[in-house]
Amino acid sequence: MRATKIVQKILANYEGETPGVKANLCRMLMEGKLGGTGKMIILPVDQGFEHGPARTFAANPAGYDPHYHYQLAIDAGLNAYAAPLGMLEAGADTFAGQIPTILKVNSANSLMSDTAGKNQAITASVEDALRLGCAAIGFTIYPGSDMALDMYEEISAMRQEAAAKGVATVIWSYPRGEAVTKDGETAIDVAAYAAQIAALLGAHIIKIKLSTDHLMLGEAKKVYEAQKIDIATQAARVRHCMESSFGGRRIVVFSGGAKKGEDSVYDDARAIRDGGGNGSIIGRNSFQRPRDEALAMLAKLVDIYKGRA
Repeated sequence: MRATKIVQKILANYEGETPGVKANLCRMLMEGKLGGTGKMIILPVDQGFEHGPARTFAANPAGYDPHYHYQLAIDAGLNAYAAPLGMLEAGADTFAGQIPTILKVNSANSLMSDTAGKNQAITASVEDALRLGCAAIGFTIYPGSDMALDMYEEISAMRQEAAAKGVATVIWSYPRGEAVTKDGETAIDVAAYAAQIAALLGAHIIKIKLSTDHLMLGEAKKVYEAQKIDIATQAARVRHCMESSFGGRRIVVFSGGAKKGEDSVYDDARAIRDGGGNGSIIGRNSFQRPRDEALAMLAKLVDIYKGRA
């Protein structure tokens, strides 16, 4: 596998990293139908932990089987497949070496009470990632939660261990908790802040949500208005989040969220592309559809990121 000039340029932005980490980033960037373009589509399947099995898989019962998701990611030509420990273990031997994997090392669940605080339990280790041949670990933080400082300390330690062993780190940075309103979870000022926090924590790949033009933070709103920061369109907001990720020196992928119409999925991808984002991490909008529909949709997303649609 020979890295393209585009991928080499991206890897050059990670100046403090070990050859092992860069090799795993290269491995993901060069995989699949978008390999070598600098764009990525990742399949994440951690929703069974987050939302429960029926809410996650009943719409497409084939998805109850972990092998289904490995095969979907491979057949769709995606860059990587991300899942918690048990899901990856259930197909690790059958699909060894066929697609880069990302071990989700912390998880939450919807059985917790509202008073429990927004937090996630560590459910896997860097050693697990090495044992399973993973390219990266994935870790969720909740900026805005009263538990956020603990989460930052946890990923700081795990990221250090992973980097020392040549494993890359993906940070899901989702504003949520006591300091964030519901509208604020997807406000552009909060989303850009979340991207910056993930970058500062050492994320090699940052995962955030697409944002709205809402501004939650009073002091930030003054700056957005005074500096006339363009947040009018989704592409402009993606561009601002890329600026907040070290001026575009970090790989940023945007989550697909709950299942929605295909046209909305395509519009999101075009905005990510036009705003300079690196791609999509799309779960429920793919695996909750019948396999043929999912493959067709993912193929069109590839075309969009290649500028063909």
